[in-house]
Amino acid sequence: MSSYLRSWLPTLSLQRSRPATDEEEESSTTPTNPSFSIQNPDDDNDDTPPAFPAIGSAQRISLAPSTLMPPPSIPAPRHRVPGPPAPSSLSSSSLMPPPSTTRPPTQLSKSKKREKVVLAPGHSPLDWAALKSSGADLRSGVTSLTRIPPSVLRLHNKRDDAWAAFNGKVYNITPYLDFHPGGEELMRVAGRDGTKLFSLTHAWVNVDFMLDACLVGFLVAEPSS
Repeated sequence: MSSYLRSWLPTLSLQRSRPATDEEEESSTTPTNPSFSIQNPDDDNDDTPPAFPAIGSAQRISLAPSTLMPPPSIPAPRHRVPGPPAPSSLSSSSLMPPPSTTRPPTQLSKSKKREKVVLAPGHSPLDWAALKSSGADLRSGVTSLTRIPPSVLRLHNKRDDAWAAFNGKVYNITPYLDFHPGGEELMRVAGRDGTKLFSLTHAWVNVDFMLDACLVGFLVAEPSS
């Protein structure tokens, strides 16, 4: 058994067979104090990111300065062509189109201003729509549409018998005179073609819908003799 242990512990057997020296005996009898090393805990909490690629690595050596992308160039400022100053009321982010003229709007004289007309009770636009849908005769006895030349149209130019042409259609405007917001201004087109005056006054009004129940015929050229 001892020979087996000696084969596993050759160093121990050699140390036991060799006599100890005076220095070894003194060191063995003198107690030794254990030594401790204190590490700084801040060394493990270094948050500085490592260099990438690592310094001295093959990737960093292969990136020569000539192969790196040059810094972007700063474009030269564009020179704006001076133009007329924009009105102060319009901001630069406004979606409104630029004005077509810089002249202020002309003021209409008192003689050219449209005066408001107070309609009599029961003569509102709703009352006129109700009259049209009531089935009343608004054509003054005209039962069929006819061709009306200017000479025939001129005969109907009175307050109780007023015809007018708009866009090639002739209407009996007599029942509509009291419903017209412009009052007697409608008599200016009695007995003639009022298309031009109508387009200059209120072209946004749908005259075909307004006077459809008053249609009496169509304006045609004067027949040749």
